[in-house]
Amino acid sequence: MPDVDPSKLAEEGKNAFGKKQFDQAADLFRQAADGYSLGRAGLLAAEMKNNLSVALLQAGNPREALEAALGTEQVFAAANDHKREAMAIGNQAAALEALKRYDEAIALYEKSASLFAEADEGDMQAMVMKSAAALKLKTGKITESAFKMVGALEAKQKPTLFERIMKFFLRMRP
Repeated sequence: MPDVDPSKLAEEGKNAFGKKQFDQAADLFRQAADGYSLGRAGLLAAEMKNNLSVALLQAGNPREALEAALGTEQVFAAANDHKREAMAIGNQAAALEALKRYDEAIALYEKSASLFAEADEGDMQAMVMKSAAALKLKTGKITESAFKMVGALEAKQKPTLFERIMKFFLRMRP
C-alpha cells in the first residue's frame, strides 16, 4: 500500500471514525501518518497521529492513544501552531485520564487550556478547563474544581442561556 495517497487514507479514516468504526479509523490514520512521515510532511503526519490517538481512545486503547500523540505537540510548537499544539496536549491528557493518571492529566489539561487561550480559542479552552475541573472534583479537589468551572464559564465565547445565568450569579458573590 506504499503508493496510496496519505490524504485519501486520512479521508477514509475520518469516514470510518464518523461511522464509529474506531479500529478501522485508527488503522487508516496510522497508515496516513506513516505516509506523511515518509514524504516529510511533518505537520500532516503529526495531525494524523493525533487523529489516530482519538480513534484509539474511542476504541478503548488509552495506552496506544497516549503513545500515538506523544511528541506531536513539539511538531506543532515548532510551527508556532498553538491551536494544534493545544489539541495534541489535550489528546494526551484524555489518554492519561483514561489510564487513571489523574494528576498528569490535570496538568496537561491546564497546559492545553493556556495554549487555547493564546490561540484565542475560547470554546476549546472552556472544554479542556471543564475536563480539568471534572477530574479535580473526581479526585476530591473540590475548591480547585469550582475555580476551574468559573474559569471555563468565563472562557466560553458563546455561552448558553444557562451559562450566562451562572456567570451572572457568580459575579454577585462576595
